[in-house]
Amino acid sequence: MNTWGNALRLSIFGESHGPAVGIIIDGLPPGERIDLALVGREMARRAPGQETYATARREADAPEILSGLWAGKTTGAPLGAIIRNQDSQSGDYDTKLRPGHADWTALLKYGGHADMRGGGHFSGRLTAPLVFAGAVAKQLLARRGTTVLARIVRIGEVEDTEAPIDSEAYRQVADRDFPAGAAAGERMKAVILAAKAAGDSVGGIVEATALGLPGGLGEPFFGSLESGAAALLFSIPAVKGVEFGEGFRFAGLLGSQANDELYLDQGAIRAYTNHNGGILGGITNGLPVVVRAALKPTPSIAKPQRTVDSAEWRETELRISGRHDPCVAPRAAPAVAAALALSLLDCLLAAARLAPIQGGGDSADGGDQGGGKDWAE
Repeated sequence: MNTWGNALRLSIFGESHGPAVGIIIDGLPPGERIDLALVGREMARRAPGQETYATARREADAPEILSGLWAGKTTGAPLGAIIRNQDSQSGDYDTKLRPGHADWTALLKYGGHADMRGGGHFSGRLTAPLVFAGAVAKQLLARRGTTVLARIVRIGEVEDTEAPIDSEAYRQVADRDFPAGAAAGERMKAVILAAKAAGDSVGGIVEATALGLPGGLGEPFFGSLESGAAALLFSIPAVKGVEFGEGFRFAGLLGSQANDELYLDQGAIRAYTNHNGGILGGITNGLPVVVRAALKPTPSIAKPQRTVDSAEWRETELRISGRHDPCVAPRAAPAVAAALALSLLDCLLAAARLAPIQGGGDSADGGDQGGGKDWAE
């Protein structure tokens, strides 16, 4: 099954070198104005062929709306869109299984019938429709005071230790072409280019945050906000780890260091810190939701690797040619933000807390209406 969600349902389809990739979004409320220029801006952040540290494959990534949108507003019917593939080079692929890719497991599951050119249905190309859906979800959330942003916090051994201190600072970082602190970002780019020059690749970590989200959202146990978000985040190719708040760092802390102590501010409960990433017991507490996704190094590398030829059933050596990202983290940032936004929208719809916009939702991005709690809270 390739469907995700409860109140909001996503079905994604297509292959990297097929005619197109696409998505169907079911459950969107009617009358929501969708600014396609804002959608295009999000798509451009993920699109390939723009920087020296990304793949040279060039795709316009212009979504074609097939259904669910009329006169610029959602109709309540499923919103369907495709993104055509225009710059595939299928001749770069043969029957040698690429270590680290899904070639091996796809062979086990589909018996050699899957179209695995460019990674096929398992390719990072499938994040294009995910980013499209996330761009739609972000507009609905923003009108109701919630802003979703993402930044790169680590590439290889280089970590961005200068966390944004408030929502505006976070937005400024997230809006950069390379969404990281200026100094750290330059060091990260150097690491990526060095890996590329060596015929290798490097991993990274992307952080996403939701600002202005109300408390009380989510359900305990199987319906926890973490559960839904993690399921969607792990659908992004190359994601091998997900953490909320301090995440795995909790293992090295004492309770006195990990707990978020509380105080009263004009009758409202506040916290001095946000170690738990805005979620306790699977439910939001009103602080910024913070999640990080660890992405493994791109498996397609030019260095020689030992493998098996699935057609001749013999051991062989593989040197991967073609066009590949030496690091997927920069282009994965909008996909991570999209996954968080979609999981939040699903929770809001399931809780019937997504109040209809009167007048058709003419504010496309919503700014920070009702929103943006300070990052430092």
